Parts: sequence; structure tokens; C-alpha cells
Amino acid sequence: MRIGISLPENLLNKFDEIIMNRGYSSRSEGVRDAIRNYIVNFEWMSDVEGEKVGVITILYDHSQRGLMDNLTEIQHDFGSIIQSSLHVHLDQDICLEVVVLRGDGPEVRKAAESMMALKGVKHVKLTTTSLGKEL
Repeated sequence: MRIGISLPENLLNKFDEIIMNRGYSSRSEGVRDAIRNYIVNFEWMSDVEGEKVGVITILYDHSQRGLMDNLTEIQHDFGSIIQSSLHVHLDQDICLEVVVLRGDGPEVRKAAESMMALKGVKHVKLTTTSLGKEL
């Protein structure tokens, strides 16, 4: 099936660079691989049953209007499971935030997905692990 998408020039340039470095024969091959990885990551994030310890890593543009307030509001909404957070200024516009959570797996995932959906967020990664009781 053929689709069309619009991308900012800088994103397409970075994607083309990766395609060349990884030896893909076409953009389509790279897009298929990226979509497969996205699906695998989504399915992995969905498998968070039981009590979990999670780390949400967020890279975002703090100059995006309203983003800081929205991130703060989300962290207050999930305050009962957030253990700690770390905020780092990477440059004039970009910040890195690391949020450590402990709680019911679906709630941990919901917190990460709430942050992912915000405009100005460039990257979010959720890493979870069990508490080690069953290991």
C-alpha cells in the first residue's frame, strides 16, 4: 500500500542520513523498519501488568508555549506514583527530564503516554522493571 507523509526538512535530512549509514536501499525500507520498531516498542510498553518501577526519559523544547505547565500538571496528576525527577538544561531550548515512578504498571504507562502526547516533546522513552520479588 502506498502512503504520503509530510515531514520537516531537518527530520527528513536526519532520516536520510540514517538510511544511508545503515545501508537501506530506499526511504521506504527505512520507513517500514521504523514502523516495525514503533509497533514493537508500543507492544512492549503495553505489557506492564503488576507493580512496576519505571523511568520516563523526556527530551523537550522548553520554549514551547505551555509545555512546562502541562508537564508539571501531569507530574502532579501522577504524584502518588512519582518517586523523584531530575531536570537538566541541555542547551538554550532543549531540556532533559528523568522521572522515576513506582506503582501499578498501567498507571506508569499512562503517565508516560500523557507526556508523549504533548506538543514540543521531542522524545519519550519508558523503561520498566518488576520490583524483583519474583526474580
